[in-house]
Amino acid sequence: MSDTNLSAVLYKKDDLRLEDRPIPQPAAGEVQVCMHSVGICGSDVRYWVAGGSGRFVVREPLLMGHECSGIVSQVGDGVTSLKVGDRVAIEPGVPCRRCDFCKTGRYNLCQDVFFLATPPDNGALARYHTHAADFCYKLPDNLSMVEGALLEPLSVGIHACRRGEVTLGHRVLVCGAGPIGLCVMLAAKALGVAATCVTDIDSKRLEFAKKIGATSTLLVDSKDPAEVSQRAIAGLGGRPDVTVDCSGAEISIQLGVAATKPGGILVLVGHCHSASVPASDFISRELEMRATFRYVNTWKTAVDMVSSGKVDVKPLVTHHFPLEKTLDAFEAAKTGAGIKVIIDCFRS
Repeated sequence: MSDTNLSAVLYKKDDLRLEDRPIPQPAAGEVQVCMHSVGICGSDVRYWVAGGSGRFVVREPLLMGHECSGIVSQVGDGVTSLKVGDRVAIEPGVPCRRCDFCKTGRYNLCQDVFFLATPPDNGALARYHTHAADFCYKLPDNLSMVEGALLEPLSVGIHACRRGEVTLGHRVLVCGAGPIGLCVMLAAKALGVAATCVTDIDSKRLEFAKKIGATSTLLVDSKDPAEVSQRAIAGLGGRPDVTVDCSGAEISIQLGVAATKPGGILVLVGHCHSASVPASDFISRELEMRATFRYVNTWKTAVDMVSSGKVDVKPLVTHHFPLEKTLDAFEAAKTGAGIKVIIDCFRS
């Protein structure tokens, strides 16, 4: 293997390959990035083991990777915001910039978006990648490249908190202690909430959540949402103002409905095909259910949160693999080893 542009390409379910591809050249308005750190997301694993995630299905070879950072190695025509040598975090979704959603600031809902490693759009798990310069964010000197890659899951957490109108003094229930749930918890704490409770079915993940700042944790060992909700309320010291479901599990959504205070907000982050919830509870307690799709206008906030020390994402990284060991990295992520697996794309 000549290692021209070593790339991790998913051909179909259970068929992830490393192959050499041409080094891409930046078009006008783009930069070429020498990739440094790429995190493995749950959606990446689902594409690999199931061939799809929700409505997105792998139908042709797909270059993986969307949680990423790197160093600008070339600039295309017209780019003035970045220069060669700049360390950048990459926002993976590049919208059309012309539709009503883009013009009104909700570009995450653009129907003509290019999003890394989401079929049919190729990702950035390679030595080199080209990207729209205005969706690459220069990293401050006190942010590492790994922290730059983690701005993507942190952005999911920030957007979820915004959708839930999380603010100073709130009690927040977070269902799911994976990387996204932990990022929701970290973002909520940075916003000054009074208490957070994180739930999961994995006691080790709950121990980790407690270690990095959760006020309380709750092992979901019952299928009775009413009973579990009472324990969550006790852990929070009152009903949550906002519940954020990051699991996509029906029991977690039902838990959120049972626990959230009257007039509160239930935010759905985890992908769930369907869930049965009691409509009468929404009516009698005037609950609101709000969905999130990725994030919007979060990257600069995420940079500031981490660079100021308000949020520490470094503990989330539990495993590193070189690009040449991508298959081993995906196996580690699939088995749930640790929290966040990072692939080092630079030449050692």
